[in-house]
Amino acid sequence: MDHLAILKKSRKLAKKILSGEKTIESRWYKFKRYPWNKIKKGEIIYFKDSGDPVTFKAEVEQVLQFENLNLEKIKELVEKYSKAICLSENKDKEFWKYFDDKNYCILIFLKNVQKIKPFSIDKTGYGLMSAWICVENIKSILKS
Repeated sequence: MDHLAILKKSRKLAKKILSGEKTIESRWYKFKRYPWNKIKKGEIIYFKDSGDPVTFKAEVEQVLQFENLNLEKIKELVEKYSKAICLSENKDKEFWKYFDDKNYCILIFLKNVQKIKPFSIDKTGYGLMSAWICVENIKSILKS
């Protein structure tokens, strides 16, 4: 299975993944969403900033899933993985507010990050606001 991860451009995460500073892609959810139980070691994730073409890919090295989160468990995860996830150094009240309603977390460890020839995708049928898409083959959502 192939995956498409759409990154928030303003956070400049693509640059951090490409430089090796960010080695874990994290997804925090209120409800179970893709890629929950849909991603595994050895699969490929294609990345794009919102509004831009796909520009690089990475292989999944490991996946950790956490559920029934509470503030204590979230703080534990943030403390252990924040550097590799590239979470804010400034963990103020506003930072923690983001996690208020989060019940699930997926940590996806990345390896073999590579730039690729840019291509555009067609998200028709996946929802305009989709931040993660799972497909059998990335070619199935190439924009023609």
